[in-house]
Amino acid sequence: MHRVVGVRFKKAGKIYYFSPGDIDIQEDDYVIVETARGIEFGKVVIGIKEVHENDVVLPLKNVLRLATDKDKLIVEENHSEAQKAFTVCIEKINEHDLDMKLVDVEYTFDRNKVLFYFTADGRIDFRELVKDLASIFRTRIELRQIGVRDEAKMLGGIGPCGRMLCCSTFLGDFEPVSIKMAKDQNLSLNPTKISGLCGRLMCCLKYENDMYETAKKDLPDLNEEIKTSYGKGKVVGLNMLERLVQIELFESSRVIEFTMAELMEEGAIATETTK
Repeated sequence: MHRVVGVRFKKAGKIYYFSPGDIDIQEDDYVIVETARGIEFGKVVIGIKEVHENDVVLPLKNVLRLATDKDKLIVEENHSEAQKAFTVCIEKINEHDLDMKLVDVEYTFDRNKVLFYFTADGRIDFRELVKDLASIFRTRIELRQIGVRDEAKMLGGIGPCGRMLCCSTFLGDFEPVSIKMAKDQNLSLNPTKISGLCGRLMCCLKYENDMYETAKKDLPDLNEEIKTSYGKGKVVGLNMLERLVQIELFESSRVIEFTMAELMEEGAIATETTK
C-alpha cells in the first residue's frame, strides 16, 4: 500500500497521485509538485489515503511543498503571459499561412516551457513556426495537436441539455462512447440528436449504459414469444427504465403491459423467438 494525495492541475483535469511525504496535506490545499513537464502548481482534490500498488504508477513523485500566496501570484502572471503568447502565436500562424487552429496556450509553473494546443485536419509542418516562437519567448516551445473533444473541454460551452459541458466541468477522462449505447437506450440515431458540441457522440450516453445493459439481460427480446395467463403472445415493446414488457396476444391481438415481477409470478416462459 502507498500513501498518496490526488492532485489536479486543471479544472476537470485528470487526477494524478503524488506521495505527501511528511507534509500535512488536506483536501483543497494547493501544492507544488514535480512532474514530467517540470515544477507544477496543483490543487489537492483527494486527501491523504492509502491505495494499492496496482492503482499507482511507480515510482511516485513527491509533493515538494505547500503552495504560498506568492506561488498563486506566479500562476496568475503565467495566465496573463499565456494570453499575450496566444495573440503572438495567432499572428505567426497567419504569417506562415498554416492551416491550424490555435486553441489554448499554457506556461508551466516555472516558465520552463510554453505549450501551444491546436487542432488541424492533418499533419502540420510547424518547424519554422517553432523557431519563430522560440526566438520570441526565449524558452522551450511545445506545439501539441489535440482532438475535437479536448478542444471542447478546454473552451467549454453549453450542451443540448442546457447545462455546461460535462467534459469542462467534472469529467477527468474521456470514456469510449459507441453508437450501440444509443441503440440500447432506444434513442434517435439522428447524429444531430446524439452528438455534442464537439461533433462526437455525447459523453452522457455512457452514464446510464450499465443500467440499460443490466435491464437488457433481465428483459426478454423484442419479438420473443411469451406464455402468459392471458395466452401466448410476442414481445412488441420494452420500457427499460421501468422494467415493463408490452406483449401482443396472438388470439385477440390485444397489447398488454406486464412488469417483470408479474410475468415471473404468472410463470411466463419464453417459447420461441420470432425471426
